[in-house]
Amino acid sequence: MFGQPTPTVLALGALGAVSGIHLWAQWTGVDAVSDPTQPVLMALLALALWTATSAPRSRLVRLTLVALAFSWLGDTAPRFVDGDAAFLLMVGFFALAQVAYVVAFRPYADQSVLAINRIALTPYAVAVVLLVAICAPGAGGMLVPVLVYGALLGTMAVLATGLGRLIWVGGALFLVSDGLIAIDAFAENVTIGHSSFWVMLTYIVAQVLIVLGVLERAGDPSS
Repeated sequence: MFGQPTPTVLALGALGAVSGIHLWAQWTGVDAVSDPTQPVLMALLALALWTATSAPRSRLVRLTLVALAFSWLGDTAPRFVDGDAAFLLMVGFFALAQVAYVVAFRPYADQSVLAINRIALTPYAVAVVLLVAICAPGAGGMLVPVLVYGALLGTMAVLATGLGRLIWVGGALFLVSDGLIAIDAFAENVTIGHSSFWVMLTYIVAQVLIVLGVLERAGDPSS
């Protein structure tokens, strides 16, 4: 991120440090460290995006900031409730984050696989169908909200292919991250070692790549 303002560099540096500490805590199971560091992650990423851009910020930047805000709520709010309510709260806020990303990426649909190469939609469709098949038997009353969220997530990942390599990979990793959450929560007889670590690793990298991709396009008047 050469040439970025000092506050942006500091925010990204802090994000790298906190991410390393958080991921170490997830791997080793130190909840006393992973719990308080998780809400800091998206706050620092949003700060980096905010300070790297100036008013009037583009539509793409503004909606990405909204998505990061809802992601922060998804990371933070569930810790104040228990059980199914916590999971639904997380899904609800992240669903709103996906809506913001879908709205942000929709103007670029004509540059995505939807318009250019529909055969490339196959991996996304297969991934979503497999996740549903694996998780549906154990989802119970959560099945409908999980299906709705899955549809939003898949739509976001497909539309992300229209905004360049960074956002495309970020969208795909977001799909992987939340797929791991669903498998860990609902799949019967499936165990993923250090699942929280892999979820957070793919989630952090996904969001960072999306923001870096947005910054690449920040100077585009049509963005």
